[in-house]
Amino acid sequence: MKLHAQFLRLHSHTADDRDENHTIETTLDELAAIFDCTHRNALMIIQKMEKHDWIQWTPRRGRGRRSSLHFLIQPEDIAVQSMMQAIDRHDIKRALDEIRTHSRSSTMQEHLQGWLLNYFGHHAEVRSDQQQIDTLRLPIRQQLYTLDPLYMNWLAESFVSSHVFDGLARRANESGEILPGLAHAWEVDATRTQWTFFLRKEVLFHNGKILTAEDVVYTFERLSRAPGRRLYHFIVRQIEHVQALSPTMVRFELKEPNELFLSFLCTSRAAIVPRELNQAGEAAFGIRPVGTGAFKVTEMNESLCILEAFAPYFQGRAHLDRVEIVQLPWATKPESATDTADTASPFHIIHNPVLAGNTDTAWSQIHSAASVRKFITCNTHKDGPLRNPEVRARIVACLDHRSLHPMVNASDDSYEPPATLQIATIPEYRADADRVAAQLESCGYTCNIVAASMNEFKSSSIRMESDLIIFSLFRDRDEQLRLFDLYLNVSGHVEPHSRVDIERLLRDITREADHTVRARQFEHIETRLIHEHQLHILYEKPVQTAYLPSVRGVSFNSQGWVDLRHVWFPPAQPQISKP
Repeated sequence: MKLHAQFLRLHSHTADDRDENHTIETTLDELAAIFDCTHRNALMIIQKMEKHDWIQWTPRRGRGRRSSLHFLIQPEDIAVQSMMQAIDRHDIKRALDEIRTHSRSSTMQEHLQGWLLNYFGHHAEVRSDQQQIDTLRLPIRQQLYTLDPLYMNWLAESFVSSHVFDGLARRANESGEILPGLAHAWEVDATRTQWTFFLRKEVLFHNGKILTAEDVVYTFERLSRAPGRRLYHFIVRQIEHVQALSPTMVRFELKEPNELFLSFLCTSRAAIVPRELNQAGEAAFGIRPVGTGAFKVTEMNESLCILEAFAPYFQGRAHLDRVEIVQLPWATKPESATDTADTASPFHIIHNPVLAGNTDTAWSQIHSAASVRKFITCNTHKDGPLRNPEVRARIVACLDHRSLHPMVNASDDSYEPPATLQIATIPEYRADADRVAAQLESCGYTCNIVAASMNEFKSSSIRMESDLIIFSLFRDRDEQLRLFDLYLNVSGHVEPHSRVDIERLLRDITREADHTVRARQFEHIETRLIHEHQLHILYEKPVQTAYLPSVRGVSFNSQGWVDLRHVWFPPAQPQISKP
């Protein structure tokens, strides 16, 4: 693999845009400088490349004479070979980094993406016992840092984790109805504060241990002890006590009624982990997790995660035998995919390499119920110009490319834009922040963007010091939980009278058993914030999935991800020779 990188470096330093298989005149001095090595080692590298038929080398000796080097192979072919070796060694990130370093243009990336369409997708291996082993290879753009339910921050992590862990309850893929999970039944008392769950018997963790109520107690005590503010922390704070009444019976005591509690138990954040977790250490658990899910993690690093079917899974074995998830730095999507496809979520794409090159084969497009909404809020808690509703109206009008609100006098020449507006976001949303800043600057504003890491962004200091804050909302079956968490955060940086009203509405929502009534209450909060120019929706994109007709069992779980447990492919048809 090192020789591949050296070839790419040599080609990138000497390539001629007019002739890829070009010839150069060079010296060992120049080659040693390119390879950053001695003359002797440079000659050894050239001889190895010549032995592989990558180059033709004609040495010329004597003062002032230059040797001839002719390229016999395209750099894209070398890059593919390097990537294939990297994948075999489970070190694709290193190969991709080298390719990006030595690529002069997007041509190589385009070539590699074409090859990747053939690499990813379904691959079947028929063993000597005639058993078909089905492997599905999926690309993702987000790196997987951890699969630990407590520390996950990214949608890609949640997607993988949902196949490794289970919760006490789950949502039906199609209807979103709450169904039994690790608990086969539950009861709630008249006060709606005491919830009792009855666990299935002999559910196995991936390490062979049997799930008990003590694992459930440990999971939620761990959640409550976790430092910092985490997703759905408002629910965890409502749990007064968790008690194991028997190996298969566990009781939750809530501080007050909360009708979102059962929905919370369906989320990946509330997935059950084994109480022996600390024996391995939390950092190790994040990359070698042990759950009860349909797939177990057999390997995970910064560029690759391998899942294998867990045969004793209590809800039935997955049809796939193996899933390989590879992190890529660019999107891969079928040529027929439209510009509206969510390129930020390419792990929704399922390819069939046999048909990928067949132009007569149409990709099927399917939408889940999920979408991603990007929006911006004004920090009116901060002492500054945004406390003035007229200033906010002008900012929103600029972002919306529309005329000013009637309350704002457009001909008021005395209006002076604020000195500098600070926009807070995370690096992944930097492009959105740049677009917002460009729009505002075209209207006479000066902007400063602060892109903080996810953990820094969660801390109140970053947001409270900024004027504008760019968020996203993933709208799935857990939308009401996400909305509650969102508006609870927003209430921390709006004017006091708005904060009081929002917090009152949120308290009412936790006591409302009717899902549709809660939905109207959330809409009321959104309408008010938009009317007061404290919230502005930038855009919303649906989550799409592209797949070929040969893929069977495509369905979505409650978060809008493809449910890998149900994906399957027809067995390979044996070739029958004619007499």
